[in-house]
Amino acid sequence: MNVLVTGSNGQLGTELRRLALDSPHHFIFTDINSLPGVETVYLDISDRASIDIIAESEKVDIIVNCAAYTDVERAESEIDMAMLLNHQAVENLAGAAASRDAALIHISTDYVFSGEGNLPIREDAVPAPKGVYGSTKLAGEKALQKSACRSVIVRTSWLYSPYGRNFVKTMRSLMRSGRELKVVYDQLGCPTYAADLADALMHIIHGPRIEGNTIYHYSDEGVVSWYDFAQAIRELSGYDCRVVPCLTGEYPTKARRPHYSVLDKSAIKRAYRLEIPYWRDSLARCIDRMDDGL
Repeated sequence: MNVLVTGSNGQLGTELRRLALDSPHHFIFTDINSLPGVETVYLDISDRASIDIIAESEKVDIIVNCAAYTDVERAESEIDMAMLLNHQAVENLAGAAASRDAALIHISTDYVFSGEGNLPIREDAVPAPKGVYGSTKLAGEKALQKSACRSVIVRTSWLYSPYGRNFVKTMRSLMRSGRELKVVYDQLGCPTYAADLADALMHIIHGPRIEGNTIYHYSDEGVVSWYDFAQAIRELSGYDCRVVPCLTGEYPTKARRPHYSVLDKSAIKRAYRLEIPYWRDSLARCIDRMDDGL
């Protein structure tokens, strides 16, 4: 089976590269950007014709879409770019996949919800995004579901890894300076180690043929605030700095963040018999890799 991965030089795509080494399937890793020493096929997913060409030439059976516009704050002022990558590009991928009866595994986000509840969010909860990022990601989901493409949408939250830009890397960089950090404690969710999510995606890829349109939620296990997450990063990294809690209102942003974005993962655990790691255990594994130079 031939599996095409978009956005393969990002956090999740990089972790899929590692796991693909032990897979019996043939993977084609694509991105619009290149990295030194990393074999990457150029692909602009905003160009439908380019997708059709590579899908046909590689006889693609599954597309895994890890590409997205993910800058939540800048999306508020770069609406067209966010819509291009999060909606129109998904429509392009779905059309290309459907034209050759390939399946599309698409990564989405907890930001499609309002975050105003207090119970883990199920897949059938009514979306109500509060900002441009969440709205454009929801538009991509709807475009995929309206298409004739066989698909799986996987919504995730608080993604981090040793690669790219993420909360863990930002906190470690700031903590090395030893200065005091203020982190919000009134936003609750669960971190997702990209390596764990990549493993879940491999279960889907290696699992039964994808039929219809299915949505799953995936994050690591547990519930935590950004403040508690930062404290765990400090402790596991061995940094000597002060981390103090603050309210969301003390840290004004253009984009509104969900106050509660804990995802209910029961469905994906049942479907693929997954044992999802506790968030702090996964954070420890990630920090060990970072300290060891990956």
